[in-house]
Amino acid sequence: MSLINILQQNLQLGILLIVSLMFALTLHEFGHAYAAYLCGDRTAQMHGRMSINPFVHLDIFGSLMLLFVGIGYAKPVPVDPRNFRYKNADLYVSAAGPGMNLLLALIGGIFLHLLSSAGGLSQTAFQLLYLFMLINMSLCLFNLIPLGPLDGSYVLPHFLPVDIRRKYQMWNMQYGTHAIMGMLLLSIFLPSWSPFSWISRLSQGFIGMIISV
Repeated sequence: MSLINILQQNLQLGILLIVSLMFALTLHEFGHAYAAYLCGDRTAQMHGRMSINPFVHLDIFGSLMLLFVGIGYAKPVPVDPRNFRYKNADLYVSAAGPGMNLLLALIGGIFLHLLSSAGGLSQTAFQLLYLFMLINMSLCLFNLIPLGPLDGSYVLPHFLPVDIRRKYQMWNMQYGTHAIMGMLLLSIFLPSWSPFSWISRLSQGFIGMIISV
């Protein structure tokens, strides 16, 4: 379900959800920036991107996609790998964004359990926490797709044999961005046949396990 649908059905929940989305995207990019800083690269810091201010991270097109498609992105954090001090630093920096979203989803689950135990969980609060967890899990999984400029395209090569890694990187450089853009367009114009539907299913399954603990 897109944010537009949610806003039409429940304006209050929709507004709270938009705030949650901004928070999720902001912390995702902050995760990249801070990991790069820890690995020796201050590029993001110098560009004012090591910040939890959402307005320095949000991308107009990526935000509109979140409203209409349910999946989007923020402006990529600038990174200079030449400044990295550690081996596999690019892996840590790339994984830090999705890792932050996973952490936020888990924190959402903790709050859900605490409020439920205290008997102070209203239906609106439950919906907000559930959707907050869903957003963060969806962002985590979406960004781990190994196509185009997504984080997964920097994570996957570290787990491939050298010869396959080179072929994959060459293919992704040529076709990866076109492939992910094609999938996004299909999601916009054919929402009933979305190539990202598996993300929602996996996210809901993961959240179900957290809630049932």
